[in-house]
Amino acid sequence: MTRRSLTLAAASAASYQRILGANDRVGVGFIGYGLIGAQHVFDFKNQKDADMVALSETYAPRMDEGITKLGGKAKPYRDFRKMLDDKDVQAVVVSTPDHWHALMTMMACAAGKDVYVEKPMTLFIDEGKWMTKVARKHQRVVQVGTQQRSGKHYQAAKELIASGYIGKVHSVRMASYRNIMPGFGKPPETEVPREFDYDMWLGPSSSAKPYSPHRGIYHFRWFWDFSGGQMTNLGAHSIDIMQWYLDQKGPLSATSVGGRFALEDDGETPDTQDAIYEYNGFTATWAQREASRGRGDGAGLEFFGTKGSMTIGRGGYEVFPDPKIAPGNAIPVFKGQPTGGVARSEAAPQPWMPARKEKGSSDEQFDLHVRNFLDCVKSRKRPIADVEDGHWTALACHMANISLRVGRKVRWDPAKEEIVGDREAAAHMRRPYRKPWDQVLRSLLA
Repeated sequence: MTRRSLTLAAASAASYQRILGANDRVGVGFIGYGLIGAQHVFDFKNQKDADMVALSETYAPRMDEGITKLGGKAKPYRDFRKMLDDKDVQAVVVSTPDHWHALMTMMACAAGKDVYVEKPMTLFIDEGKWMTKVARKHQRVVQVGTQQRSGKHYQAAKELIASGYIGKVHSVRMASYRNIMPGFGKPPETEVPREFDYDMWLGPSSSAKPYSPHRGIYHFRWFWDFSGGQMTNLGAHSIDIMQWYLDQKGPLSATSVGGRFALEDDGETPDTQDAIYEYNGFTATWAQREASRGRGDGAGLEFFGTKGSMTIGRGGYEVFPDPKIAPGNAIPVFKGQPTGGVARSEAAPQPWMPARKEKGSSDEQFDLHVRNFLDCVKSRKRPIADVEDGHWTALACHMANISLRVGRKVRWDPAKEEIVGDREAAAHMRRPYRKPWDQVLRSLLA
């Protein structure tokens, strides 16, 4: 898109909104029809006021499958830029690999479209700043695909945390454990398949490495050129909820270690990673295992407070109260052991509060998140997972990855929005875009 076409598209945004208001329906175009892209098509089809009008995809077999799932009436676009020129499209769903999320979202905003963009919202920190600036400039609604925010039990648990039900939260544990050994092998570089537009798929990525079956489609997550690994993929969900519950805009510091220690393939991002975060008044940890599932109880999200703890996941939450310990009964004594002269009460300690438990529905969360987006497209209110929220979530993920890559603790200055005291680490906050996409970015930020 040239500077002129961006300006014209932005000027026509108001007319698009008049069309939307006239029929109270939202024309939706989808960019990407992979794993999560197919999920979004399914979710938007459940909404009676969403018209599925277009699909853009770089891989022909997925294009054919997606058009069929959309009922055969959606317009196919190999080049998403042409879809952004389509006046029947009022909202765009971005379900591409991570390295495309930011630029596509900004281009859609400048074209007068509202955007539902998958997480992680960015590939590097500065993209989040740029996305927020462009979305605000063009007064666009941007919903980030952290669907858990729309779960009713997540919202109920948030109220409990805010009310002090488990006391003052002083630490948070996050983890994702699974076993995908031995990995995906090391396929040789090959010619690009005829049905795959690899150059468009690469897009703004600074990488122009030769094609291999893993440098495309799903396995992009295993390469730094296209993703932040499972830290930005799975870790983003837990970090988003943690920061949302505790009203945080990123950590003060991050320390992370790990590597690709076990998987036998050509991937680059860690299969084992641990991170420690420092926030204002609490700490948080993240643990990732791609080659060990453990006992099945080490994954998830857990808040620790002065009165008890809370575990939460897409299936529900549970509160575990701690017992009150009387001042004269602070030292536990086991049967047959002397008390050391300390007076002890025979009464069993009472819990700080009643235990609580509530079930949740993953499917419901996806539906409600889409519903919130469409409602905000009409009302022009900010959605439950706004572009700025997505920026803060991705920021925390990137901080851990930067620490891992430079081999030391990194610090964040919230006022300056910069990594401070470490030039090498700060250099990871931004990456160059490949031509001609670098020129598009400059036009968007002008």
